Amino acid sequence: MNMIAYPGHPYPLGATWDGEGVNFALYAENATSVELCLFKTPKDEIEYLKIPLAERSHHVFHAYVPDLKPGQLYGFRVHGSYEPQNGFRFNPNKLLIDPYAKAIAGRIDWHDALFGYEVGHPDEDLSYSGLDSAPFIPKSVVVDPAFDWEGDEPPQTPYHQTVIYEAHVKGLTKTHPDIPEHLRGTYAGIGHPVTIQYLKELGITAIELMPVHHFIVDRHLADKGLTNYWGYNSIGFFAPDVRYASNGVTGEQVTEFKEMVKALHKAGIEVILDVVYNHTGEGNHMGPTLSYRGIDNGGYYRLTEDRRYYMDYTGTGNTLNARLPNVLRLIMDSLRYWILEMHVDGFRFDLAATLARELHEVDRLSAFFDIIHQDPVISQVKLIAEPWDVGDGGYQVGKFPPGWAEWNGKYRDCVRDYWRGADSVLGELAERFTGSSDLYKEDYRRPSASVNFITAHDGFTLHDLVSYNEKHNEANGEDNKDGESHNRSWNCGAEGPTDDPLVNQRRARQKRNLLTTLFLSQGVPMLVAGDEMGRTQNGNNNAYCQDNEISWLHWDKVDGDLLDFTRKLIHFRQQHPAFCRKGWFRGQPIKGIGVEDIAWFLPDGGDMSEEHWNQHFAKTVAVFLNGRSIHQVGPKGEKVIDDSFYIIFNAHHESLDFKLPASSYAKDWTVAIDTVNGVEEGATYKAEETIQVDGLSIMVLSHKVVRK
Repeated sequence: MNMIAYPGHPYPLGATWDGEGVNFALYAENATSVELCLFKTPKDEIEYLKIPLAERSHHVFHAYVPDLKPGQLYGFRVHGSYEPQNGFRFNPNKLLIDPYAKAIAGRIDWHDALFGYEVGHPDEDLSYSGLDSAPFIPKSVVVDPAFDWEGDEPPQTPYHQTVIYEAHVKGLTKTHPDIPEHLRGTYAGIGHPVTIQYLKELGITAIELMPVHHFIVDRHLADKGLTNYWGYNSIGFFAPDVRYASNGVTGEQVTEFKEMVKALHKAGIEVILDVVYNHTGEGNHMGPTLSYRGIDNGGYYRLTEDRRYYMDYTGTGNTLNARLPNVLRLIMDSLRYWILEMHVDGFRFDLAATLARELHEVDRLSAFFDIIHQDPVISQVKLIAEPWDVGDGGYQVGKFPPGWAEWNGKYRDCVRDYWRGADSVLGELAERFTGSSDLYKEDYRRPSASVNFITAHDGFTLHDLVSYNEKHNEANGEDNKDGESHNRSWNCGAEGPTDDPLVNQRRARQKRNLLTTLFLSQGVPMLVAGDEMGRTQNGNNNAYCQDNEISWLHWDKVDGDLLDFTRKLIHFRQQHPAFCRKGWFRGQPIKGIGVEDIAWFLPDGGDMSEEHWNQHFAKTVAVFLNGRSIHQVGPKGEKVIDDSFYIIFNAHHESLDFKLPASSYAKDWTVAIDTVNGVEEGATYKAEETIQVDGLSIMVLSHKVVRK
């Protein structure tokens, strides 16, 4: 077949349809030549047309092909030296995915042809493979960007009013009986009115989706009949994964994703994407050649001094080199695309410390941060870091620059330790509960820089956290050696399921304690999908490879009492600015009021001393929150005031007496939350009255503010 190709343009990168044809552009600095290969179906074993990208501008190969239309399947073959020992791994026998592909059709069909070297050869990756990989690799897709957003506007929920719900696209709706079967487990399933109503009733303001970028299922998992369920193995940073599309029409996953975002926005719910720019699915030096490795290995990855091998700060075999201008451009172009074209509201960066590494050390002034801060688009959305990686010096909680929020791993560890009865210092609990000022107050950051969480996708569910002392990952096929061994969990007296009513009662109360601590803490709370209904993974704390009932939400096994408690708790938080302040507590008497904005007390009503804060065995404390001293104004300039609250934490197993504070704080107190009984209005007590608080419980008392 003959087809004319014109020089085209080096920008934008990728495949761009203009209504009359398609411009193709590929960055490959060290390549000698590039061929564009066109296909009719994802399973074609050979291209029907091969077109040289004859023009080269600033390391970008490009051409314009008239008459091509959206839906066209394509890939690249890139020529150059094959010298793995020098960092070059060009092999034109390997069809390569476009790094800028807006959609990818099909999935990997594992075969030795996908590797640049001859599998099984004694020279390993230093050998050379002549097998053609085209029949086994997904094809890139030309897309039509047109879409009717119907005036869509981002909700732009302020950080301090945000409640995040971490969810997996498939797992959230896969078993939901009220969603049409063909939509379950898809983008359309999340955008369905049933799902949106559930999120709204729960009180969620932002859904944080686990990776939706097109990803690779590792060969060793596929060989064992498992899969990469979580998706932290990206290969296409612009393409929503086809696995979550409700139909198999090529390219339709883009439209379906946009429809999901539009529906969520209409309900006032933001969409945050979990993004994995720290590595790709090509693995280490023995991994497959799918895209970046074959396009320009040293131009995308961090290589060691022996350039045959890869720096691995991620535990996946490779690390993208965010120090290189073309890699930075790839990341920034991807972020802008998801904001401008797909209308997402923010990102959670997986292993974000890796992106901030300059030579080896994490640098908070790195080029990655510089570029994001100056970008007028990216800097205006929610940016959340997972502030660690697996390399030396990779734990960077509290060290990201202004403009960033962080998953606060110290919050998780502290709150877990407190409620399981481990030796811990009350002073740290106070720091975490009030927004972690020790981590975030410098650089003019606010409490909302702390994304507080008790659980995440990685680790025990909330139910399992109070039901297992040990991990039970046998189903993963790694002899229970994978996953975290130090979980800071407590099984409440029995390992796993039990008929003991006292153990089950204790577990239910512990879940309420953990949730109450989370949602009444200053900062941004994050709830993992299913924790509000008692979801269990049967003790598996690393279910990354379990695309089955272990990971999916069980809509037929909902703990109705826990769900009702969680709904009331989230709405309680949202109704009271005292629990979602924009600024820090000052800890000083307030002019005109005479009492502090926050004060801490012993059970006998006395003030906490330095000695009390540092006692490792201390498990009880009470805190006063002054609702008349929020120090913020409403949208029309009005002063924000709220009820005042007295919160009693009792992590002892026995009931204890607590004396309420003197009347300078309030004359009467009404029980608003009791984790023994739930979120209900309760008894009213007078100032300085002594009340009994059950062991392993929280009691929240409120004093109504007089509003003029």
